Amino acid sequence: MIGRERTIQPMQPASPPSVPAPQKIRNHIDFATLVGLLALMLLSLGIVYSASSTFSMRKYEDSEWLLMSHTIKVAIALVLLFVTMRIDYHRYMKFTKLALVGAVLLLLATFGAGVVAKGAARWIRFGYFGIQPSEFAKYALMFHLCTLFATKGEMVRDFKKGFVPMMIWVGVVTGLVMVQPNFSMGTMIFLLGIAMVYIGGARIQHLLLTLASLLPLMGAYLMTAPYRVSRLQNYLDSVMGEFSLKNTPYQLLQGIIAFGRGGIFGVGPGESRQRDGFLPEAHTDFVFSILGEEYGFVGTIFFMLLFLLILYRGYRIARFAPDAFGRNLAIAITSAVTLYAVINAGVTLGLLPTTGLPMPFVSFGGSSMVLSAAAVGVLLNISSQTDLHPRASQVPVVGAVNAGRSAVGKVY
Repeated sequence: MIGRERTIQPMQPASPPSVPAPQKIRNHIDFATLVGLLALMLLSLGIVYSASSTFSMRKYEDSEWLLMSHTIKVAIALVLLFVTMRIDYHRYMKFTKLALVGAVLLLLATFGAGVVAKGAARWIRFGYFGIQPSEFAKYALMFHLCTLFATKGEMVRDFKKGFVPMMIWVGVVTGLVMVQPNFSMGTMIFLLGIAMVYIGGARIQHLLLTLASLLPLMGAYLMTAPYRVSRLQNYLDSVMGEFSLKNTPYQLLQGIIAFGRGGIFGVGPGESRQRDGFLPEAHTDFVFSILGEEYGFVGTIFFMLLFLLILYRGYRIARFAPDAFGRNLAIAITSAVTLYAVINAGVTLGLLPTTGLPMPFVSFGGSSMVLSAAAVGVLLNISSQTDLHPRASQVPVVGAVNAGRSAVGKVY
């Protein structure tokens, strides 16, 4: 019996397994920056309490009154931090001009409705809460400049159409802050503005022309107040080797004494003696001196390392940001926070002329704490959208900067 003939089908080549389309890997929120920030804010509770307890008892008959006020501000700052952390930073581009106009109006309002303290109208009070418009104006200006860099592109290199309009915004904010008067804050805003315009791609000759025109005017304004002249003269004397206890400002002298008492490891938490009526503004401008007294050289280095961590991670976020707006904004926020910290530390150590700038996230003060925390929340949102492993060829330039100042990686 003959079996059925079977037809042998040729073997079909196996189809290759389907390969999923490559997905773009994204970073999560930068954990190191978040930890550094939270450490500064939470540790400030103990430092502010120690630095303010004596003053608080004398003024409010309650040693914890200023601590409770500071705690409320830290809580509000934490809420804003986690809110801005989750908002796509691109959304701010639509509102930066409106925010800057509002900041200018608030600065103008200080001349009529501002709270006058020590001869300066720097605050506006709304019931229990108060705001320092210069702090809001600083960030509003930075955000708007970054928006202009992203939307105008190469126009920043055009003197009339790009550079001058941007510098008008910088000049208006700087001028209004200085005539409050708040010379140190105005100078910082001016320098930050100039730096950001440079990073945004402005021609160096335009910047040099601006500095040559405005710095003499700022110097002349500096000389109009005797106390500013005295501060500068005392600082120059110390730099030239003519330091003397007689000519050293009382506040700076007491701050240096605090560091001297602290030594390497400090006198211990809550054991400060300079806060007991010796050091003025111990919980605000000179809180770093109390930190040095109670925690010593080790404590001050630890805090400065936290700011250094934020500086490094912030510029790293800028380097890998997905667009020009994110890159420039990350640089602006990081620079504003860390530069203020370095200047405050330098002032309390006598390395820089005395100013009224607070230590970010450490000094007592609501406007600086809340607005800086909100700004760092924006920085963290930028970090959540960065490319995790970009190729070297994908690392973009800052704004419209020419080839001579190409990558942000060179900034840090």
